[in-house]
Amino acid sequence: MTPSLPTSTSLGPIRLTVADLPASAAFYETVLGLRPLRADGDELRLGTAAGTPLVELVERADAAPRPARSSGLFHLALLLPSRAELALALRRLALARHPLEGASDHLVSEALYLSDPEGNGIEIYRDRPRAEWGREPDGQIRMATLPLDLDAVLAELPEDLDPGSPDPGVPAGAVIGHVHLQVSDLDQAEAFYNGVLGFDVVVRGYPGALFVSAGGYHHHLGLNTWASAGGAPNAPGTRGLDRFTIVLPTAADVAAAGKRLAAAGAPATAAADGSLAATDPFGNELLLTATAS
Repeated sequence: MTPSLPTSTSLGPIRLTVADLPASAAFYETVLGLRPLRADGDELRLGTAAGTPLVELVERADAAPRPARSSGLFHLALLLPSRAELALALRRLALARHPLEGASDHLVSEALYLSDPEGNGIEIYRDRPRAEWGREPDGQIRMATLPLDLDAVLAELPEDLDPGSPDPGVPAGAVIGHVHLQVSDLDQAEAFYNGVLGFDVVVRGYPGALFVSAGGYHHHLGLNTWASAGGAPNAPGTRGLDRFTIVLPTAADVAAAGKRLAAAGAPATAAADGSLAATDPFGNELLLTATAS
């Protein structure tokens, strides 16, 4: 029987290995609007103005670029609480003169796409209400990639916005909504993320991609082989994804996931706080932690 994760499962901070911490920090603060929360030598944690951690940067000046066609990060996705906040994010990008690489209406969400200075993909998006999400005849969530009307998004800017006021930064309520990974094989990805961890498959019909989630969300993880089919695993110490975090409701849920990983031959390493570090079949590290951790 396929396991199923609790409906309140979510994602926590994502950690990236970078070669130039000052340049990356300036990008995440100025272009994305994140606020520095904690600095410790070659590590920097950033998040919302309210103190929610979202992105961790670890500097390794000698880290090699991730090899082409290898597994790793496709993009991290910052979920904003409203369309007005997406408009403010778009305005922030324009003021920073940072180029967009795409802007899409996915039916369930509206998204902006860009990259950080080291080539890590980033999505900034807002969700439509779940009541507006469509379904395919087989029950899977209907998603698409359509052009996004940027003028309509900008029309959501507050009428009383003071152009000279300080940037308030990423708002409270912003979270890492999903993480999209490059993998070498979708069957292996489904066997691990669905068959072992317990994410539900929500979209299987996208060519070369698989989307999984908990609690009926459109996706917590995207998995694709568009540029990585049959490629090498994500090598430790290279630039890009160091690890991402899956947040479960309780310590018992974390322990149960750990038992499933061990039974599948992918044992996890426990930390003093009860969290578990594991590695997927493609070399991507994930941290399983409980909400109260």
